[in-house]
Amino acid sequence: MPYGIDQLLRIPLAPLLLVQALGVRKRANQLPEPPGNRSGTCGTGPKLNLLIIGDSSAAGVGAGTQSQALSGQLTARLSEHFQVHWRLIAETGATTKTILQKLEHIDTQPADIVVSALGVNDVTRGFSRVRWMHNQNRLAQALVSRFNAHLIVASGLPPMGMYPKLPQPLRWILGQQANRLDQGLAVLCADHPILTHMPLDVPFEPRYQASDGYHPSEEAYALWATLLTEHIRKHL
Repeated sequence: MPYGIDQLLRIPLAPLLLVQALGVRKRANQLPEPPGNRSGTCGTGPKLNLLIIGDSSAAGVGAGTQSQALSGQLTARLSEHFQVHWRLIAETGATTKTILQKLEHIDTQPADIVVSALGVNDVTRGFSRVRWMHNQNRLAQALVSRFNAHLIVASGLPPMGMYPKLPQPLRWILGQQANRLDQGLAVLCADHPILTHMPLDVPFEPRYQASDGYHPSEEAYALWATLLTEHIRKHL
């Protein structure tokens, strides 16, 4: 696959990109993961085992509590239709590879459905589209073999090229790479029996951004959870 212009410019721009990236990482790590339950049971109806995995967005950074973060918002919506037994495995800074390693060391409870929110840290660490797709495929295989997953929802990458607090040219570089990885994820999901791709169709407006300008706000988590619920019900 031919290199994009952004990939060719990384070498001459490397010193500037490094300085900008260090500054961004410092600012982006200011908000903590919110307190609250990371597992539980809620709702009535058919039993549904749900596993949520991912990075700081899955961990709820930007929300005040887990109940207002992705896990709380998603389980609340699903509990209107199912008895949801859920668990959250997520941490700030996680990549596909580190989550895969983490899953190897936790107890294996059945997960009918897995929601995955990964990719931003794969982008910032410069993982190629080929490596990203390889790791995502390995993750899907592990979720099927160890957790008996029947449906895996891979949430799409956010539009990093639109993050106003990312300085240029770093914003453009990361935006191009995020688009590249998201396209690769869609290609992988298109040919996979249970791995599905859900584009992150959240309007890029100030009310959907947390105070740090990088993470989702509680409103964004609510909309994201609604999209995921619709996606899950459609594929069930």
